Amino acid sequence: MRLRPGCARGQASVEVVAFLPVLVIAAGGAFEALAAGAGRELAGHAAEAGAIALAEGGDPRAAAADAVPDWSRGGLRIRIDGTRVTVRLAPPAPARAVSDLLASEATADAGQAP
Repeated sequence: MRLRPGCARGQASVEVVAFLPVLVIAAGGAFEALAAGAGRELAGHAAEAGAIALAEGGDPRAAAADAVPDWSRGGLRIRIDGTRVTVRLAPPAPARAVSDLLASEATADAGQAP
């Protein structure tokens, strides 16, 4: 079978292959946005857990770390300043700069010092 000049046979396959990298990048961006949103919620929960532990005389660092799932502990930073517990959580990302850009921080106060 001879193809005529200007025939578009196989054109759809070429377009799909050319579009795949765009699709992969868009899916990765959506995943990172979801991970950043989850990180924001988890940072808040961890800060609250740490503040409650601090108010009850427990270990606020351990409580905050226990409040987040294992996958997020790599980007977890906990700071205690008096009765305030601040948690910074950077979501997992392919590049450190992206992870730092999407990091969330939350602070909770345990109340007045006794």
